[in-house]
Amino acid sequence: MYEGLKHAHSGLRWVVLVLLILAVAGAYRSWKGGAAGGKMPLYAMIATHVQLLLGLWLYFISSYVKFTEGFMKDPLLRFYSVEHLTLMLLAILTITIGYSRAKRKPTEEGRGRTTFLYYLIGLLLILLAIPWPFRGLGAGWF
Repeated sequence: MYEGLKHAHSGLRWVVLVLLILAVAGAYRSWKGGAAGGKMPLYAMIATHVQLLLGLWLYFISSYVKFTEGFMKDPLLRFYSVEHLTLMLLAILTITIGYSRAKRKPTEEGRGRTTFLYYLIGLLLILLAIPWPFRGLGAGWF
């Protein structure tokens, strides 16, 4: 079950990234051109929340998460126990706040600007927190 969850979490990463990129691009167009932003920010937020639920499930059953003496000295344990979780929670919180604030804006330009800024910050935090293969953290592309 653990391996299946890990692959689902890793595979959904690509869906989340694509949806966030589309949401940021649509929000930018909405901000600059005044065109309606559509439902992409909502879909991106839903996907990030599903990813969060899978990630939390993995967090509590993972062998990479250990709070033993000296775990902060091991880069792999520190990344999965602290850094990944903290940055991802901040990213999802930023995206959720951005979606909520954008809904309250009276103009399409205001909604687009708010969505663009919050979702872009969330996307950058997510890109920073992903255990890319070139970082040497034991994760692959999928």
